Amino acid sequence: MTVKNASGVQVPDDLAQVGFVYGAYGVAGWVRIRPFSEDADALLRVKTWWLDKPGVHDVDVKHSKMHGGDVVAQIIGITDRNVAEALKGAAVSIPRSRFPVLSDDEFYWADLIGLEVENLQGEHLGTVSDMMSNGPQSILRITPAATAEAVPEDGAQERLIPFVDAYVIKVDKAAKKIIVDWGLDY
Repeated sequence: MTVKNASGVQVPDDLAQVGFVYGAYGVAGWVRIRPFSEDADALLRVKTWWLDKPGVHDVDVKHSKMHGGDVVAQIIGITDRNVAEALKGAAVSIPRSRFPVLSDDEFYWADLIGLEVENLQGEHLGTVSDMMSNGPQSILRITPAATAEAVPEDGAQERLIPFVDAYVIKVDKAAKKIIVDWGLDY
């Protein structure tokens, strides 16, 4: 199915959100992007981004670089801080086909969201609903299964499991499953 935006430009069907506009940077119209990955390879390599504010549209990136944990970028046609600030909160997406290729033991967050999580004992812990970072590592946010035995005794509504080798045993994208060394009572 071909989707076009209000201007008639074809919107890629494989868009994946890789961050969001956090605000303006400087006075010359640069934007500050909060990326969803620590290295932000996709944001730094791809020169056409898609923003969803005010509607879905493509923008061409003249310059981009890391600044602290964020990406700052100069978008062609934006030369005013107020225009850049008006983009605050916009989702930044790029076509999945433009993502850098990863090694077999690396994963994009978008690939992990929606996968089922089970432990070494075969107990279903829930589904990856989101990912977050605490700096040193990524963390799986697990929404518990809707069964009584899968809900922790303390009534917690989600589990946070560090995405590190000590806990994540196997990621099987084909089976849509992650195997972890994590008990129901953790």
